[in-house]
Amino acid sequence: MTAATVSFGTASPSPSNASLSGLDGVNFFLAGILAGFGPYLAAYLADQKWTQENIGFVLTASGVAGLLSQLPGGELLDTVRSKRAVVVAGVVMVAVSAVIIAFQPSFPLVFAALMLQGITGGFLGPAIAAISLGLVGHAALPERLGRNQRFASTGNLVTAALMGLIGYFLSYQAIFLTVAALAL
Repeated sequence: MTAATVSFGTASPSPSNASLSGLDGVNFFLAGILAGFGPYLAAYLADQKWTQENIGFVLTASGVAGLLSQLPGGELLDTVRSKRAVVVAGVVMVAVSAVIIAFQPSFPLVFAALMLQGITGGFLGPAIAAISLGLVGHAALPERLGRNQRFASTGNLVTAALMGLIGYFLSYQAIFLTVAALAL
């Protein structure tokens, strides 16, 4: 039996401030674009004359898609060299989902959009963790993950408030267009 040596999280001793600040921004805005699908989606779909059963079905299906995509998402991250490309793909998927929901709130399209958005959950969080590990290494990872969560929570709070104001003063549709704009 041969023992294999694997190097995990071998990062430079001190990543650049630009890299760390960039990761802070990604966590802030990623939480922001994902917040748009939270409490506002059910209200928007109800405003579009959807039944409670259909709203519950598409939201549940999205959650199940997120759960089922975790294993293949982890496998994808293990095989893909560029974790940043995976994050970009996930952000684009969320933006496309938001545009579909804003302009075509029919059952099949919203179902497809929410499945697409749910699938992103299987790899966005782990991709951010993998990028963090690559930047700071194992020793500093717990602190970095805490910082990631602080920026994600702040982004969620700020964006939820912003989207609430947009929904109140403009429309529910404008919330989803804001999600797409934030993804840019």
